[in-house]
Amino acid sequence: MKKRYLITAVILLSLLSLFVGASSITPADLLDWRSEETEIFLISRLPRLVAILLAGAGMSIAGLIMQQLSRNKFVSPTTAGTLDATKLGILVSMIIFTNATLLEKMAVSFTFALLGTFLFMQILDRIKFKDAIFIPLVGLMFGNILSSISTFFAYKANVIQNMSAWLQGDFSMIMKGRYELLYISIPVLIITYLYANRFTVAGMGEDFSKNLGLAYKRIVNIGLVLVALITTTVVLTVGLIPFLGLIIPNIVSIFKGDNLQKTLPHTALLGAIFLLICDILGRVIIYPYEISISLMVGVIGSGIFLYLLFRGKAYA
Repeated sequence: MKKRYLITAVILLSLLSLFVGASSITPADLLDWRSEETEIFLISRLPRLVAILLAGAGMSIAGLIMQQLSRNKFVSPTTAGTLDATKLGILVSMIIFTNATLLEKMAVSFTFALLGTFLFMQILDRIKFKDAIFIPLVGLMFGNILSSISTFFAYKANVIQNMSAWLQGDFSMIMKGRYELLYISIPVLIITYLYANRFTVAGMGEDFSKNLGLAYKRIVNIGLVLVALITTTVVLTVGLIPFLGLIIPNIVSIFKGDNLQKTLPHTALLGAIFLLICDILGRVIIYPYEISISLMVGVIGSGIFLYLLFRGKAYA
C-alpha cells in the first residue's frame, strides 16, 4: 500500500466525482464561466467533493486514535458510542435550545460526544476480560442504550422525523455555505500528526507510558477531544457515517503496522478513497436518483467489519 498509489487514486476518483451526478457536466462546459453547468459545479459539485475528502479522512483518523488509545482494533466512534452520544447532543440542542445557531448546536453535541467517549473509556478500564471481540460488542450495547434514550425523548418531543432527517448521512444537500464547518478537521488532523508519537506510546499502556515520562491521562484526554471534535463536525454537516472509522484503520494496520505517525497519511487517504467510491456508487446505481452515503457505507462497511471480526478471531 504505497502512498503514491493512494494519492493517484484520490485524484482520479475526485475527478470522476466532480462529473458524476443527475446534472450532466463535462469539462468543456466549464470553459463558459457564466453557464448553468459552471454554477452547479462551483456551488454543489466542488463543495461536495471537499466535504467527502474531509469527512472520509477525519472519521478514519478519529477511528485510528480511538483504536490506539483503547488498545483494541475493533473500537471506533461507531463502536464506542461516540456517534450515538453526538446524536443525543443534537437532540438536546433541538429540544432545549430551539433557536440555537449551528455553532451552539456544535458545542452541545461536542460536549455529549466527549462525555460519551470518556464514559466508554471508563467502562473499558473496568472490564475484566478485554477480549478483542468482546470490547466492541460492549461498545455497541452502550451506543444502543444512548440511541434508545435519544429515540425515546425524540418521540416524547415529537421530533423523531426531524432528528432522523438531520442525522441521515447524505452528501446530496452539501452546497456552498453548508459544509465549511468541516474545515475544523484540518487543524485537528495537524494536531493529531504532531501528537502521533505520544498516542503511539499511550497505546502501549498507562504503566509503560509513565515509565517513559509521558503524561498518560493528558494525552488520552487530548485524543478524546480530537475524536469528539471530528465526529461532531462530520455528524452536524453530513450526518451519521457508520463503520468508516472502524474498517479503514484496520486495513491500513494490516499493511503498515501500528506506528501512528507512519499510518496517519495512509489512513486519511484510504478513508477518502473509500468514501469517494461509496458516494460514486450511490450516485450511479439508481441514476438519476441517489442512495444515501450512510446506507452505502453501512452495507459495504458492515461486510468488511464482519470479515475483520472473524479474521481477528482466527489470527488472535
